Amino acid sequence: MIGILGGYGDVGGYAARLLARWDAGPLRIGGRDAVRAEKFIANDLPATRAEAVAVDIDDAASLTAFVRGCSLVLHCAGPSHLTSQRVTYAALMAGAHLVDSGGGRLPERISTAVGERVALYEAGALPGLTGLLPRWLAARHFDRVEELTSYTAVLDRFTRTGAEDYLDGVLGEESEPLAAWRDGARRSGALTRLPGRQLPYVPRPVVAWPYLDGEGERLARHLSLTRGSWYTAIDGEHLTRALEAAHSLPRADAVAGLRRATALDVAGRTPYLTLLVQLDGTAARQPATRTAVLKAPGISALTGAVTAVAALAVLRGEVARGAHRAEAALGATTAIERLTTEPGVCDLMTHDAAIGELIDTEEGSL
Repeated sequence: MIGILGGYGDVGGYAARLLARWDAGPLRIGGRDAVRAEKFIANDLPATRAEAVAVDIDDAASLTAFVRGCSLVLHCAGPSHLTSQRVTYAALMAGAHLVDSGGGRLPERISTAVGERVALYEAGALPGLTGLLPRWLAARHFDRVEELTSYTAVLDRFTRTGAEDYLDGVLGEESEPLAAWRDGARRSGALTRLPGRQLPYVPRPVVAWPYLDGEGERLARHLSLTRGSWYTAIDGEHLTRALEAAHSLPRADAVAGLRRATALDVAGRTPYLTLLVQLDGTAARQPATRTAVLKAPGISALTGAVTAVAALAVLRGEVARGAHRAEAALGATTAIERLTTEPGVCDLMTHDAAIGELIDTEEGSL
């Protein structure tokens, strides 16, 4: 039995539909409203062995009852920074493996408690896929990578839990604004904000906010980078202002501000998520530059797809026992292949060119 917490939500629902399509096993769709779970099963999983179960993550007895009998638990509810730890221990106590779309602070904390099971964290789009895509590009095209430049451009609405988790990442201790990776170490204040930045495959100029977080630092060490620069590309003036104000507001007010801002920015526009990753290094002993462009119709569906891919890897025994982050534990080649071969999830292109040379490019090839 695969139990999915938040199983009829934007993230969990997408993961459930993919797992059903792949015939991964019987599903237990969990959320606070059993009626909504039943309707989701009837409308979206009509030919799947699935059951609807009401569950309150904040109630220990309810959570324990939900995970009982599961071999794998997917945590797609939230906010993950408040709920991941209790879900982890409930799943482990039930003898189940765990896949969490968030929860990135937990692998080191619970490593000794996992035993023979798998606990996989940050199995989503941001972070998760943002760590897998550069590893895939490096393994596929390079002998050695020296420099990375990455932009994550998003135009989409925030749910309440999504806004809370986003703020936790932006304002968390692992993320440092304006920092970059230089000469094998984190360098504070190495970059500046770039207003009016034009990027390929992004419909309008954006504000590019540089940052360095834990995922980026781990990736830099893994690839032995000399230089690494990461940017969040914000498409919309309302979200830009809301983020500027968030540092000085109570968390509840900051969350509400982000939700209002994204709703205003998306109004009348088509949501999207675009990842641009440029690597510079050597291939066949020659200097090489390669850029990967991944385009998806929104962040929630892509997060759900990555979570489902991670779950499939756990079910098939492709992930070593223990507590891990998806970026390092999943096989990047297999994960990217599963994402890109599933219709409607995302489109992936690669170019033998730098990001700045692709402004007028509309097509690429794998």
